[in-house]
Amino acid sequence: MFDNLSDRLAETFKRLKGHGKLSEANIADALREVRLALLEADVNYKVAKDFVAGVRERAVGQEVMKSLTPAQQVIKIVREELSSLMGGQAEGLNLIGRPPQVLMMVGLQGAGKTTTAGKLARMLAGMGKKPLLVPADVQRPAAIEQLKKLGAQLGVPVHDSDPGGDPVDICVRALGTASRLGCDALILDTAGRLHIDEPLMAQLERIKQKLQPGEILLVADAMTGQDAVNVAEAFHQRLGLSGVVLTKVEGDARGGAALSIRAVTGVPIKLVGVGEKLDALEPFHPDRMAGRILGMGDVLSLVEKAASAFEQEKAQALAKKMAKNEFDLEDFREQIRQIRKLGSLESILGMLPGAGKLKGMKDMQPDEKEIGRVEAIISSMTPGERAKPQIIDASRRKRIAAGSGVTVADVNRLLKNFTQAKKMMKQVSKLGGKRKGLKRLLASM
Repeated sequence: MFDNLSDRLAETFKRLKGHGKLSEANIADALREVRLALLEADVNYKVAKDFVAGVRERAVGQEVMKSLTPAQQVIKIVREELSSLMGGQAEGLNLIGRPPQVLMMVGLQGAGKTTTAGKLARMLAGMGKKPLLVPADVQRPAAIEQLKKLGAQLGVPVHDSDPGGDPVDICVRALGTASRLGCDALILDTAGRLHIDEPLMAQLERIKQKLQPGEILLVADAMTGQDAVNVAEAFHQRLGLSGVVLTKVEGDARGGAALSIRAVTGVPIKLVGVGEKLDALEPFHPDRMAGRILGMGDVLSLVEKAASAFEQEKAQALAKKMAKNEFDLEDFREQIRQIRKLGSLESILGMLPGAGKLKGMKDMQPDEKEIGRVEAIISSMTPGERAKPQIIDASRRKRIAAGSGVTVADVNRLLKNFTQAKKMMKQVSKLGGKRKGLKRLLASM
């Protein structure tokens, strides 16, 4: 998301930096390009107009005109205004009050509401909560079965809903289930429609009246652009939304929904779905997103991901093994698994400052399948073979290739690359105290 907008803004600011001094004329030219870039990104027309007016008012002031780096000052203002447009600061979930806290998921069909309910259950469990999933979408019986499968996969209890029952009664009875099981969070997966209609809204209003949810979260598809904003407006008028969950932001959405929803509805984006896996749900940080739009990366989010994915004790043990040149294929496989917890390589690159500007980086598509093949090859080895790759002869290589669904040449390539990597680690470790920084770098890798 935001790729096209980021490119357009980067080109505009590059031209702006070409001027030693800025005048109202060349600032006006740059902001005209910014406005066009926003409109192309499917940002609401009035939102784009107000945004540019706000930037212009600040950019033609003394703060910019007398600055030694006026172009950079303009970029700073644009970043601050972008962050403000999306809400300024992250707004967390309301989990305060007498348990069970009720979180009501609403939205149209196809936005990913049921999957998001499962992702939210996983997130709450990671925060020390004990959630209960409630299938209240009797319009679509498959949604009930889907939620039960997600619950089983996550180890989260699911209320036993009757496909022929009344959604309001199902939600009320779920309170008793939560009390009996000791659950302190209730996630209601309510019905959706292909479009907004009166029966749907009336049903949701009755659920709200009966359960008084602390959170009413609209699940909206980022790919639908301004339609998502219109849907948010309609739901907010009837239900009083507390937040929005934007799904499919990892796709090629132009970003208009993320940039417009808060300004048009006043409802904050609280969470974003960044992939299909159940751990691909993240808090939305407007300030960090503004940095990513302007090609400044999002190092804070990357650090947080790494802190949650990598175990400190394992990292320290690995550092010791690397220092002694005892790093084996079992360690390598463990590192692959921990890195994959961070998400796709493409998403990781997107968080690095300036990565999009590096030559060739834009068109580089990291081969996730290749990483999967490497892991499969190592997993097809015996513990002894992973510890001592040198014992893997021709017959063993043939067996490993057959077990992992690859060719013997693929196995040979992996073993050759691993041997070369170990030689490099040994050379670095010989540098001793003079190169402690390199050792720490290798350990972190």
